[in-house]
Amino acid sequence: MKTLNHLLLLFLVSTLSFANVSPKEKEALIALYNSTNGQGWNATWNINASEDSWYGVKIENNQIVELNLQFNNLEGSLPQEIGDLVNLRKINLGFNKLNGTLPTSISNLKELTSLELFMNNFEGTIPNELGELKKLEYLKLYSNKFSGELPKTLMELTSLKELLLGSNYLTGKIPQDIKVLAQLQKLSLMDNKLEGEIPVEIAQLKNLEELILSNNQLTGDLPLAFMNLQKLNTIMVSDNKLNEEYISISGKNPPSLIQLQQIQSATATMDIEKE
Repeated sequence: MKTLNHLLLLFLVSTLSFANVSPKEKEALIALYNSTNGQGWNATWNINASEDSWYGVKIENNQIVELNLQFNNLEGSLPQEIGDLVNLRKINLGFNKLNGTLPTSISNLKELTSLELFMNNFEGTIPNELGELKKLEYLKLYSNKFSGELPKTLMELTSLKELLLGSNYLTGKIPQDIKVLAQLQKLSLMDNKLEGEIPVEIAQLKNLEELILSNNQLTGDLPLAFMNLQKLNTIMVSDNKLNEEYISISGKNPPSLIQLQQIQSATATMDIEKE
């Protein structure tokens, strides 16, 4: 009887260890594994083992809350099933070889605060559906092949602290409505094909620390209203079609009026030290 009870206990423990997450969430992970060549990952998964042993998967209260697989040789596209991981708060799939378009099902991830897909080969437009992720604080899609205009729905992400979309093929203008992103600390749209004037409305982003717009096709003047951004410590607008050329300024203090005026160098870098 004692042996039977011991075996029953082992069975129950074993069963519980495989019941960490819902079947739907586990199926979503397996779909991700299969669509991104899981067997070729640097740190692969034993899909017959408990999910809490899978590399880069964080589970809390039997829910998958984080997925961190950067530098892991993922190759392929994201499956629609990614949208079934509805408890995710953070996704980091940076520095991989992912391609294709972003599945619109990603809009199901209402708890997401950080979406980091940088340094991949994603293409197509940035989905309008990203605007449904109201808790998003960090959106890092830089160094991909996204094209088209910035979705207007991104201006609905009023919790954003970092919006990093540099090194893509984005076109069109920087929307004036960007002023509603009041929490924004870092804005990078460098190395795209954006045109039109730099919106003076950016000067309303009182928490902005870094503004990086270099290597686009922006025209007009650099708004001197940016002088009101007391937290601004980095501004890069060189290699555009502005009326004047500007150096790239990075330092501990906001740029001075003289530094933002007609400085005839597009490539030099100067550090501004505290006086």
